Amino acid sequence: MKSFIQTLKNIWKIEELRTRILYTLGILLVYRLCTFVTMPGIDPNLLKGLQDQTAGGILSLLDMFSGGAFSNASIVALGIMPYISASIVVQLLGIALPYFQKMQREGESGRRKINQITRFLTILILILQAPTYLLNLQTQIPEGAFLLGDNYGWWDKVFHTCILTSGTMFVMWLGERITDKGIGNGISLIIMVGIIARLPMSLVQEFGRRLENTGGGLVVLLVEIVIWLLVIAISILLVQGTRKIPVQYAKRIVGNKQYGGVRQYIPLKVNAAGVMPIIFAQALMFIPITIAGFTTDGDLGGFLMAMTNHLGFWYNLIFALLIIIFTYFYTAVTINPTQMAEDMKRNGGFIAGVKPGKKTIEYLDSIMSRITLPGSLFLAFVAILPTFAMLLKIGDQFSQFFGGTTLLIMVGVVLDTLQQVESHLLMRHYDGLMKSGRIKGRSGN
Repeated sequence: MKSFIQTLKNIWKIEELRTRILYTLGILLVYRLCTFVTMPGIDPNLLKGLQDQTAGGILSLLDMFSGGAFSNASIVALGIMPYISASIVVQLLGIALPYFQKMQREGESGRRKINQITRFLTILILILQAPTYLLNLQTQIPEGAFLLGDNYGWWDKVFHTCILTSGTMFVMWLGERITDKGIGNGISLIIMVGIIARLPMSLVQEFGRRLENTGGGLVVLLVEIVIWLLVIAISILLVQGTRKIPVQYAKRIVGNKQYGGVRQYIPLKVNAAGVMPIIFAQALMFIPITIAGFTTDGDLGGFLMAMTNHLGFWYNLIFALLIIIFTYFYTAVTINPTQMAEDMKRNGGFIAGVKPGKKTIEYLDSIMSRITLPGSLFLAFVAILPTFAMLLKIGDQFSQFFGGTTLLIMVGVVLDTLQQVESHLLMRHYDGLMKSGRIKGRSGN
């Protein structure tokens, strides 16, 4: 406890770190306040139908990602997921089209162009999603909730579409401000804050459910919490797990100084993609809801009905396959064996028993393929754990934290943020956050 207090004091002593943390907390507070601001022209006291609809099922997960803004008919009701969907499309285009590949190689200028394209695509997705949300809103709340007039006409829908579009773009801007001037990744932090906001209420609801059970309900609750903590520990290992590749550097003498002649290690992460495959896959799994127009189950076709049943076999199978595919895709984007081999060769390094050049590239590529497969399978398994929790009669709200997108996002974002805080401490020659070693985030050390 004493060392923890001393660490907090050290964090407060560093002016830049203190400013970044306070700035981040301020931006997150603004976002949380926005989730409670209902769209103008809608009575916030008549939203019970919408809140009941998002109490369970896949819409509950969508509401969690938006921090409760979805069920509040907030000005930021669509959250950040349209931006995530646009990012998926742009990154896929980076593989398929030479134009995007060229921009990726242009450095900072290319990154700005890609970001601009992503923003425009986000607006296009919002223009499609916002009317669908409004159509669902119209079916879930009484006519008296709309205060703009007797008939909720086209101009009213255009007005609210503009508000929802502006709200998501504002959230995206808040995330970028955190990334630039705060601490951590802004978009990830915004998603995480929305998830954490639901955790206390989920625990209270589960506690209440177990109290009503006279047959050892509290014992069952204790077992659930122990299993939950175990899943958290497994998720941390999944995020931090690495395989070290030994690299030998040849001796070089420049003037009177000797360089090289030492062995170092390249840490290849078992899950180099972090939680991004789950976020991408979850964004795609929300598409069937948009296509279905939030209609009742009786109006859905067989495929759409299967894709909106989060407890069903086909939903979880496709979700798991998408995670595995995106894990390989994102690992291929972030890890470049060719660049690693060139850097080793340029610095006089080599892997024992492997020839420099093409053989080294093939060796690194084979190692990444072998460690990515179990990592992707385990990531997919953790992602669908909430389904098994629900089948075991754990409450819908609390079961979302038994793995899945919610838990992995929480673990990954917290570790990334703590890693940045620790980097600031070590740069100023303070002790890190852990005595046993450095914190490893999704990006490694």
